[in-house]
Amino acid sequence: MSEKNLSEEQIPTVDSATEEMQEETLEQVEEAVSEDISALLDEAREEASKHKDMALRLQADMENLRRRTRLDIESAHKYALEKFVDALLPAMDSMEMGIQAAAQDGANIENIREGVEMTFKQMIDVLQNFNVERIDPKGEKFNPQDHEALTMIPSPEHESQTVVDVIQKGYKLNERLVRPARVIVAQ
Repeated sequence: MSEKNLSEEQIPTVDSATEEMQEETLEQVEEAVSEDISALLDEAREEASKHKDMALRLQADMENLRRRTRLDIESAHKYALEKFVDALLPAMDSMEMGIQAAAQDGANIENIREGVEMTFKQMIDVLQNFNVERIDPKGEKFNPQDHEALTMIPSPEHESQTVVDVIQKGYKLNERLVRPARVIVAQ
């Protein structure tokens, strides 16, 4: 049989067979792509869920940290002076005993003075333990950052701008001026 004797309907065309194969292949590819997209979408949803959960946990952790920090700061403000007060109480007790001793009959002025000096030394020690420095500038050059001049007097024995007398000693806490020394300065 020759090709010319066959009718066109009987001869399968390459185009229709190819077209059918292409359609099947296209359907398979579309199905595979659809499955891949579905798998990728499920994976992305799972990843997004993990990230959302992680973000919520981090947010809760940050809120807990803020709350704990706020409570710690409140506690620090509330009890900041506790150690200072504990150190100061023995000096207060000594002062109270001195007052009671002075009120008794036969109180000796010398003993009272000695008790006051010991109490004063206790208080100075407490201040030093807490980095409080006394400013006693007698004989030093006047420093307006640490001293407050109450008056100036002529003094041939002292250089100009020298502290002649200290009316009230000053104090610094950790190198920061709490109260300036009140002084009389030579002209």
